[in-house]
Amino acid sequence: MVVLVAAETNEREGLLAFLEAHRGAVRRSVHGLTEEQARATPTASSLSLGGLLKHVATCEQHWTEGTLMGRELTQQPWADQHRLLDGETVADWLKQYEEIAAETDRIIRALPDLETDAALADAPWFPPNSRRTARWILTHLCTEVARHAGHADIIRETLDGRTALELVAEVNGGRE
Repeated sequence: MVVLVAAETNEREGLLAFLEAHRGAVRRSVHGLTEEQARATPTASSLSLGGLLKHVATCEQHWTEGTLMGRELTQQPWADQHRLLDGETVADWLKQYEEIAAETDRIIRALPDLETDAALADAPWFPPNSRRTARWILTHLCTEVARHAGHADIIRETLDGRTALELVAEVNGGRE
């Protein structure tokens, strides 16, 4: 998993590379955990690592497939989007996140440019007459996933003392 993003030749590939690096940080946070550990909420927050994984996956799908492309998506209630429900596993969400990430990358690479307007630019949570482009959505996703990757680092270290750098070395076979 990439930690330090290479210098890209264009903005689109650069943003996708940064998003993938942040995705990797969230995926690493659940590396080697039991389902019980992934569901644990060891801090003052109600966040768990499994819940964060599920949230960033569903959030990415919402922004790219829903808002940008205008696809109808089924969504769970807000609170359920932040926790693993009965029958949901970390392995299932890692697989779903991989599929969602691949679809995001495919969508972004297929656009004529990053100035492409979101299909749902008039969504009720946007200020009136505001504009959301593919660039805005991709930048927002980088911010959102990076923020939650930081939360994941704190939760993981609280759970078992493992730091992000230790996990990077382990996942990458000793290379940081």
